[in-house]
Amino acid sequence: MADQEIVSTEPATGAVLWRRPVGNADAEVAAARAAWAGWAARPFAYRAETLRRFANVVRAKADAFTDLIARETGKPIWEARGEVESVIAKVEISIAAYADRTAQRRVDAPMGSRMAVRHKPHGVLAVLGPYNFPAHLPNGHIVPALLAGNAVVFKPSEKTPAAGAMLVDCYRAAGVPEGCVRLLVGGAAEGKALAAHPDIDGLLFTGSAHTGLALNRAFADHPEKILALEMGGNNPIVVWDTPDIHTAAILVAQSAFTSAGQRCTAARRLIVEGRLYDALIDQLKRLTSRIIVGEPHADPAPFMGPVIDNEAADQLTESFLALLMNGGRAIRHLERPIEARPFLYPAMIDVTAMQNRPDLELFGPILQVIRCDDFDEAIAIANDTRYGLSASLISQTPALYDRFWANIRAGVVNWNKPTNGASSGAPFGGIGWSGNHRPSAYYAADYCAYPVVSNEAEAARASIGIGLRDG
Repeated sequence: MADQEIVSTEPATGAVLWRRPVGNADAEVAAARAAWAGWAARPFAYRAETLRRFANVVRAKADAFTDLIARETGKPIWEARGEVESVIAKVEISIAAYADRTAQRRVDAPMGSRMAVRHKPHGVLAVLGPYNFPAHLPNGHIVPALLAGNAVVFKPSEKTPAAGAMLVDCYRAAGVPEGCVRLLVGGAAEGKALAAHPDIDGLLFTGSAHTGLALNRAFADHPEKILALEMGGNNPIVVWDTPDIHTAAILVAQSAFTSAGQRCTAARRLIVEGRLYDALIDQLKRLTSRIIVGEPHADPAPFMGPVIDNEAADQLTESFLALLMNGGRAIRHLERPIEARPFLYPAMIDVTAMQNRPDLELFGPILQVIRCDDFDEAIAIANDTRYGLSASLISQTPALYDRFWANIRAGVVNWNKPTNGASSGAPFGGIGWSGNHRPSAYYAADYCAYPVVSNEAEAARASIGIGLRDG
């Protein structure tokens, strides 16, 4: 593999952005294994201040980092800037979360002893990052892992390695030891080698359900290793009993088409009350026809950039055609204005009449629409998925939200808000095929350190009061 390279190109232009030789998982894990104990031995305050310096390094490089993320992912500058801001904010959120979720506790016990609860790092953690938020999402694993005293081997997506490399450069510029944050450049083979490496103590993954399920099976024989899976969703947004159709349409469009639909929390299915259907669809058609799709630096600023590459655009086009061939009715076709580039206009398709709707995460700007006349049926349709990440209800009726919240199967349940835009200051995760009950964001501290319970006394005292023969 030494003579192979990973090459990153700009989705919007096809220009080569970055290239570097493929790395070696054995070497990176060995470096992390050699360094982690020294980092773990440092006081928490030392590690926290180092990560605060990291936030300052990113802040100083914010413009360059924003430009790189925009070029490598294709997302608009305004959205890339928001990602960099999230990277910076993650440090203070993680410090607060660590103090809250893994605080040292002491409890008085009988006979002058005490019970102590403290936390230890796992050791060497592997992090596999996605391409849609190539800095923010892996950073959401790496910062809590480093704070807890772990060393990290990070393999960014082969589609966005430049952003991952810049993130690692920022950690090192802040003083995180080189051995404690390692960059593994590579593709699927390197990812598999890292995940299966005997010297990692756990894996923190963000990506597709297909890969997450394979990792879950691979780790079934290794209960000694922590596995945190953050996967996708076939997320529903339900519009019911609301007089403000215009606002409802905006919330649906934001849910479905922000980031060109390349968010795990994006709305994939719109379930709409029958009497609101015509008005809502008319508003959505008007709104989506106004959405600007363009390259990251375009003026006026686009709402959407391209999807990540031509392969993704081709797969989405095939998926849209498959929906049409199986009973879907196009409301707005999936248009590709430049044949050789992965720009796609937002698409909507009515799948109400489909007998067997596919339970897939179509990772792009395709919204499936289902018309319904009974609210309980709407909830049942929303729950008709193996996933369970995000769901939202747009309604002016509190009683309906109470029913929705109580019965919907999802880790993120919103009311009159988009399905996406989750806060780093709260736990983030799903059920079913969306995760393995290891929520990230504010709860990431839970899988970056494990609790140790100690029953302690300064002097040894013991007696056996029953069951002994007279001596």
